[in-house]
Amino acid sequence: MDILFVHNNFPAQFRHIAKKFASYPNIRVKAIGMSAAPGMPGVELQKYNFSGRELSSVHAFARRFEIEARRGEQVIYAANALKVSGFHPKLIYVHPGWGESLPLRSLFPGATICSYSEFYYWPFGADVGFDKEFPSFGVDGEVRISLRNAATLLSLVDADLSIAPTHWQRTVFPKEFHPKIHVVHDGLDVARLTTLGAQGITQINGEAVRPGDEIVTFVARSLEPYRGFHIFMRALPAILRARPKARICIVGQDNISYGIKPEAHANWRQAMVAEVGAELDLSRVHFLGHLPYEKYLRLLKVSSAHVYLTYPFVLSWSMLEAMALGCLIIGSDTPPVTEIIQDGVNGVLVPFFGIDEIAAAVVEALGNPQRYAQMRSAAAETVRKHYDFESVIWPAHVGLLQEYVLSNTVLDTIGLLPPDEAQRAGGMG
Repeated sequence: MDILFVHNNFPAQFRHIAKKFASYPNIRVKAIGMSAAPGMPGVELQKYNFSGRELSSVHAFARRFEIEARRGEQVIYAANALKVSGFHPKLIYVHPGWGESLPLRSLFPGATICSYSEFYYWPFGADVGFDKEFPSFGVDGEVRISLRNAATLLSLVDADLSIAPTHWQRTVFPKEFHPKIHVVHDGLDVARLTTLGAQGITQINGEAVRPGDEIVTFVARSLEPYRGFHIFMRALPAILRARPKARICIVGQDNISYGIKPEAHANWRQAMVAEVGAELDLSRVHFLGHLPYEKYLRLLKVSSAHVYLTYPFVLSWSMLEAMALGCLIIGSDTPPVTEIIQDGVNGVLVPFFGIDEIAAAVVEALGNPQRYAQMRSAAAETVRKHYDFESVIWPAHVGLLQEYVLSNTVLDTIGLLPPDEAQRAGGMG
């Protein structure tokens, strides 16, 4: 059986499932992605080039779709190269956010298409307008936000089924599509990440780290308001005053992944240091930039308090990775977080904009670490029980295959069924 993954930055969200499919000898797995996509061992990546184009002549409302349509055109060429080689996917997983799903139904009319429902953009009620510190976009801006969904909606229409990583992310999609969207998280390789992070980091910017040190961690792909970086920075003066031995470790790049740039500074790190830096002992605030994965996990392992803040938006993998390593999560009481964190059970919830509350929670965690030992254990158990790929997420995918793609007998033939189900299907087990 041939299976195709389409993602401009493959493997991205499809890393674990693509690797799992590729481990079966009776399944051929290939992918389509941009030339800069990292790819992965065992999966042939058919790359395409895309450099955009001048958009000044295109109406502002249509510019995003113009880019998506041109990217879809490149997918046609890449897919045809696979077809010529004899590759005919029975199952396709695609992230529709960049237009790559647009030609798939025409290219592969007999395939089962699974679209990845990561987020549906609303001009109000979710991420946009949540933070009143930043101006609204006006009517023109609201229309542009709504039109960001064009390729995603077309993909949902074409798809046989869809997966969303969390229940809340599913709820932001129009209700008429909910029956088509199943909640299946990307999953974590819990055994691997806990092994990689087991040792714990021993130095931070050349300074030794010892068990029991007061290490506060904050992680985001980019340091920006969408992930509450501005709020976290404003909480630091109170934290550092109350805990003179605390060190703050901030992981993230200075670019913009979501939202807008600051008006008077090159990036949000510079903007926030300019705002609160005079109140900080900057020798105890470590901006670590992007860390290699193993080093990042080892940092989480020594965290005394891990602050995770987010707008009502896509949940970061980093929060679940921190939980898996037994971090104490001090998280914002926003929907992506509250779906997973129960206040006082497996973490601590604080108001997203509650600078004083965030500081107080961190100070309490640093001052009374034993009080939170059970929460740390519960956090790790939450991830193991609900988000481990091998034991939880993969069986969910097999269930969808049984429902939408293949009979149990065929699944057994290609080796996808567990032994007990294989025996019921009439296979050898």
